[in-house]
Amino acid sequence: MSDLNKVPVTIVTGFLGAGKTTLISHLIRNAGGRRLAVVVNEFGTLGVDGDILASCAIPDCPADNIVELANGCICCTVADDFIPTVERLLALDPRPDHILIETSGLALPKPLLKAFDWPAIRSRITVDGVLALADAEAVASGRFAPDLAALAAQRAADPGMDHETPLSELFEDQLACADMVLLTKSDLAGPDGVAAARALIAAETPRPVPVIELVDGVVDPRLILGLDAAAEDDIAARPSHHDGEDDHEHDDFDSMVVTLGDIADPAYLVARIETLARDHRILRVKGYAAVTGRPMRLLIQAVGARVRHHYDRPWRPGEPRATALVVIAERADIDPPTIRAVLLG
Repeated sequence: MSDLNKVPVTIVTGFLGAGKTTLISHLIRNAGGRRLAVVVNEFGTLGVDGDILASCAIPDCPADNIVELANGCICCTVADDFIPTVERLLALDPRPDHILIETSGLALPKPLLKAFDWPAIRSRITVDGVLALADAEAVASGRFAPDLAALAAQRAADPGMDHETPLSELFEDQLACADMVLLTKSDLAGPDGVAAARALIAAETPRPVPVIELVDGVVDPRLILGLDAAAEDDIAARPSHHDGEDDHEHDDFDSMVVTLGDIADPAYLVARIETLARDHRILRVKGYAAVTGRPMRLLIQAVGARVRHHYDRPWRPGEPRATALVVIAERADIDPPTIRAVLLG
């Protein structure tokens, strides 16, 4: 690649647990000879996704090419975090052929897109495309718009009223900014669920965009890399609920980290996490657990009451052996004493 060419960047957005890290892990392993670099932005202080991706490092995407930015929104700290991170990646030798940015699941993609207009980087990188991941099962079950027909009727009756929830606003902003929608976990949704999710996405996207179904992040990289969208030049076509605001906040959502000792029974912890989602409106739980008598670390990923877990790697020498879970919900639903009590049982 000539130094005169801009390095393409793909922004991977999508709500909590939609499968962004799984997709990027697949792309790292199937880069087709591209030298990749990855920026992972976490919501909360406990970095989980960056650690997962670092374990996928290969010669074309070594660990030094994977940067994690935790406890903040890169589009809110452009000068302090985003610009220096991009400049560091562009200074790598060899320089990356393609950069992937995994936003926080609570991020608004449009403010990040605007950051690509900064003079320090505009002549050096371009947004190849914005990929919005949508969890087919969650969309079909009405997590983002519980009653689409009722919502449409409300809008028709009074277009000036705001009938959106924080979740639906975020979901719509992510779709509106996308060049392509990746409908994930289609196997869990089933044919009827996929059809319902597709209908809702079509109703909420302001312009036609391709929708691709995938399972476990598996997709031909040629379909999603090399879109050549130059999205930074097309910002006006990507409406947002937050257009006209000088900045944006994430006050609707909050997180906390719960640290525990060894657990005796993973199934019991899973049941406790399911209780949090069902009875306390917790949206997302992810982290690691130390299981009594097991040398392997248990990776936990929960979206609502759907909990997945597996032993991902041995505990490293000198690594603190502990159970640490980040819990994410709307701000009003983050009650640390209650959450901790539920997890402890």
